[in-house]
Amino acid sequence: MERLGEKYQSVEAFGWAARDSSGHLSPFVFSRRETGEEEVRVKVLYCGVCHSDLHCLKNEWHSSIYPLVPGHEIVGEVAEIGRKVSKFSIGDKIGVGCIVDSCRACESCREDQENYCTKSVATYNGVHYDGTVNYGGYSDHIVVDECYAVKIPHTLPLASAAPLLCAGISMYSPMKYFGLAGQGKHIGIVGLGGLGHIGVRFAKAFGSKVTVVSSTAGKSKDALENFGADGFLVSTNEDQMQAAMGTMDGIIDTVSASHPILPLVGLLKPNGKLVLLGATEKPFDLHAFSLILGRKSIAGSAIGGIKETQEMINFAAEHGIKAEIETISMEYVNTAMDRLAKGDVRYRFVIDIANTLAVTRS
Repeated sequence: MERLGEKYQSVEAFGWAARDSSGHLSPFVFSRRETGEEEVRVKVLYCGVCHSDLHCLKNEWHSSIYPLVPGHEIVGEVAEIGRKVSKFSIGDKIGVGCIVDSCRACESCREDQENYCTKSVATYNGVHYDGTVNYGGYSDHIVVDECYAVKIPHTLPLASAAPLLCAGISMYSPMKYFGLAGQGKHIGIVGLGGLGHIGVRFAKAFGSKVTVVSSTAGKSKDALENFGADGFLVSTNEDQMQAAMGTMDGIIDTVSASHPILPLVGLLKPNGKLVLLGATEKPFDLHAFSLILGRKSIAGSAIGGIKETQEMINFAAEHGIKAEIETISMEYVNTAMDRLAKGDVRYRFVIDIANTLAVTRS
């Protein structure tokens, strides 16, 4: 088992890390910093497994820093607070998402959109302002500034709340920003995976009409019966796609695998918006006239700011929205990654850190 000490970090922590681009995770002892005056130390209870974790583990975005401890869908309990902390008390249930700091001075930060700050600090695979490498939630505890954490209402089941901190806010934010949330709106959601299934639940809670677009018919029952979608289109079925042309106010595309988007643009009404969440490797093939004739637009979106994340969590608690999860042990995580790469999960893995991490330490 490895031990890694960093300058200015003196509190021992334990988690699982990958050492190289094989992505294989194994036990790892490291250090975290002391709890600062405005910081909280969080005992990690659950951590969701995001597809971004897989990308980073295998260095598919060519930016991975090893050893790498993934995890940015963290739900835990406040174990220690700094003397100036006012937002949390010891014992509070708390959530930590994709970022743990930002510059706090730029326009994005001033507008509560820290997620678009060019100097934002990632929860893992990032370097903090003190020069130390950040390690994520596949670990027993984490230290975070109180301004970059959210309160988890007691009515939300903790394990299924974890994916909301990335997948949930990734769907909630564009629905609100692009005016797709509410009565009379028709939203298309492309891909019924970890993000898509939560998106259906949020859209229905907003009162929108929802149609799921998928490459296969295999998830139609889940979409229509379990998650409450109003319609289901198979993207490879030309007759179905043709019949739905020009019917949607907006589409949120969650798919990261390469796929054609011209048919999706065709589904939009005039002034419709296609919002991309999936980071595909290859450029899209798109004709300008498909946008010009109809004043349609294509945009991107990435998570949300801390204020909006808290708003999303509160909305989820109020409307009973949670992720559909498969709870796993820490020892199962490498198998889970193999399954995730094959799309074999319905619909989000969540690691039971509190009950299964410590027994892997030897």
